[in-house]
This record gives sequence, structure tokens and C-alpha cells, in this order.
Amino acid sequence: MTSIVSTSFTLIPNQKYRRSSRRSNHSCNILGSDSQNLSTLGDFKALPLELFQIILEYLSVKDISMLSMVSKTISHRLINYISTSSGSRRLLQQDFHNLELSGRKQGSYMLEHYRSLGLLFKRCTLLLPTKERLKYIHKILSEVSCFKFSGCGIPMQCLGLPCYGMFLQTLTAGWDELECHRVYNFLCELTNLPRKMHTVVCSKPGSARKLELRIRLFCRSVLLDHWTQQSDSAFWLTRILKPWPMVNQARLLYIIFGPISSQDGQVVWQKMTEGPTDETSLKGLADAIKLLYDNDTKEWTADDVISLVDELSVVPREWLLENNARLLILSGNNICFTFMASKAVNGRANELARMIVFLALVCEKDLYCMDWAVKMMQKVCKVFSTQVERNNFLQNVENAFARVIMDMLQSVMSGDQDEEDSSFLNLFHLVNAQANFHKEVLYITMNSTST
Repeated sequence: MTSIVSTSFTLIPNQKYRRSSRRSNHSCNILGSDSQNLSTLGDFKALPLELFQIILEYLSVKDISMLSMVSKTISHRLINYISTSSGSRRLLQQDFHNLELSGRKQGSYMLEHYRSLGLLFKRCTLLLPTKERLKYIHKILSEVSCFKFSGCGIPMQCLGLPCYGMFLQTLTAGWDELECHRVYNFLCELTNLPRKMHTVVCSKPGSARKLELRIRLFCRSVLLDHWTQQSDSAFWLTRILKPWPMVNQARLLYIIFGPISSQDGQVVWQKMTEGPTDETSLKGLADAIKLLYDNDTKEWTADDVISLVDELSVVPREWLLENNARLLILSGNNICFTFMASKAVNGRANELARMIVFLALVCEKDLYCMDWAVKMMQKVCKVFSTQVERNNFLQNVENAFARVIMDMLQSVMSGDQDEEDSSFLNLFHLVNAQANFHKEVLYITMNSTST
């Protein structure tokens, strides 16, 4: 069941915000005024404008960026240079589809170029209000079709959005959160992103595959992937998710971080429901969950994140418990325990017992230490308030082992094996998991008795 979200996707205070370094007499005419004080040009005042721009052709983007900090007049002239056809052609490199770009060296060069360009624009537009700053930058960058949401016909082979994201990250690094809110609002208005998201979260999963792919690429390449600080990534991911109801948040999280096809990059919706999956398919989701849980923000509580994990486990329908258990392990001890403790508190001991079984199975398959699963069970036991509840839970765990083994055995005996004979292999792993699980329980019991 999906919910329709309001189009007022991000709320910001009404009062006008100004950085402390701005003064009221810094007006927007920096872009168009010809009355700059020539004395601030220093030795450049003797040069005609055309000759000054020719000199700029011999400077690197980093050098031009440094030059922009000399004076307001120099910065004004640099902005004019950027707007010229020769300056735009030189600075806005668009070789995003060159086959050589698959090489790491050339691809890194393009990203580094747009990092330097972002710093140049950051310095040149420093005195502008945020709104005017964004309008000017958009006016310049709008010439590049691959920077647009659907501007490139081969997005999987294009470096356009990653370069745009690198530019945006450099431009906004260190900005106040309120200004970053404005940036996100500006991008949403520019791309109509909320309406596009509304289409995919309110439609049948996979019915708009190309749009799902575009949303994934834009969110990852432009908003999320280039930040070095987790708090910054958490901020932008929160902007994407928080305007939506929880069920839609889970759908968006799967679209942005879920498993994709190696052939066309489109989201694979049935991956978690048709059979056991590997760590690679779940790592992106687990990292996103940890990002929201570990960063101490007022917008996400532990209960919010656990509810999101719970909702995610039924996208597009209920996952196999093995995949759910693997996601919990990859998400880390705190999230795993909190998720299981919530089930204990809410009287869902049977579900909890089955989860313990599949945690043990994943530990056996993926070669994790089995004593981790046993210690997690011990920790969860302490959540129950009485010894009777703890004993009942332990009995449920043993019953769950027996039931899951019998279910797998029945599948093997019925002849429902595929070419890889996965039913028998799963049964083999589960029997070994049970033996190793109980071995660790015996070790803990005997060691505590001997002391």
C-alpha cells in the first residue's frame, strides 16, 4: 500500500538568512556592473579586457580559482570570462562518453577538473545571496545536457552526473544546513524530482524501470556519493527520504541502494524474494541503514530506523528470512540487536526465534564466527523480563531449528532441486550451523560452570 506525499517536500523557515560574511551593500550587480574600481586590478589595469582573457587561457582552473580571490573586480572579470563562449568551451569540458573514460586515469581527470571548477564558482560567487548564486550557476551549467536529469541517452556509460555531483559537493562544502536545504529545493524544482519519485513509489515495482534507474543515478551520482563525511551523506539522504511516508521511504531506499542488473543497471525487485542472495546485493542497503542510524541527528530516532528496516523487508513483498538475517548482520551489532529487541518487547518471540536460526545459517555460510550468533541470542534473552519468558524463548529457538530443518528436508525429498542442487546444499549448511551453534552454547555453559 502506498501513500501520496504532499508536494511541499522540504520545509524551511520563512526568514531570510544571510551568511555573517555578507553585508547588505553586496548586491547582485556583481555580475553586470561596469563601474568596478580599476585600482583593484593592480598591474592588470593596463591590459585590455580581451588580452586579460587571453592570459586566462594559459592558466589552469586551479590558478584561475586562486586569482578570483585577489579582489572583487578580478572576480567580476572572471565571471564575465566564464560567460564567454571561449571560457565556457574551455571550462565546461563535456567528453563524458569517450571510450577512454573507462580508464581510471582519464575518468579521475574529469572528476578532478569539475572539483576545481566547483571551487572556482564557489569563490567567484561568494558575495551573492544563495538564490542568485544558484541561478547564475544553473545558467552556466544548463548548457551541458548530460548534467540534466534525463539529458543523456546512455546514462550508464556517462560521467556527466558524477562530474555534476563533484562540482556540487565542492560548491556546497561547508555551507550552512539552511542553505543546503535551499540547494535541495532548487534541484527539486529544476528536475521535478518529487513528482518523479511519486510516480515510482506509487506504481507497481518495476513498472517504470527507466525512471527508477534515472532516480537512482541522479540521487547517487549528484547528491550522495561524493561526500567524505558521513554526516553530509546522512543530511542529503535525509532530504531524499524524510518527506515521504515510511512505506515509500523503504521503496526509495531499495531503488537507490538495492541490487541492480549487471546488464542494464536496472533495479532487480525479485532478488530478495526468489532465493538467497549474497553480501554484494545487500551492502548498499546496509550501509545506508547504518548511515541513518549512526549519525546523531534529530530527524532519525532508533525506532525510525528499525521501522524502516522492518518495512524494507517486505519490498516488494516479504523477503526470505536468510536475506533479512544477512542484511541485519551487515548493518552491524547495534542495529541487529535493536531490531531483535523490538520483536522481543512486542511479544513476537516466534519470529525472533526463527531469526536466530537464520542468523546462525548466515554465519555458517558466510564464514562468520558462530559465537557471535550465540552472544546475540544471550543479549536478546536479557530483554525478556522474567525467567519464564526467557525459557520459552529458548524453547522457541530449538523448535525453530527443528521446523526449518524439516521444511528443508521435505523440499529435498520432494525433488524440488534446481540444477545447482541448492535445496540439499542449504540443508547441509543448516545442519552444520545447528551443530556449530550448539557447540558454542556448550562452550559457554561449560566455561561458566568451571569458573
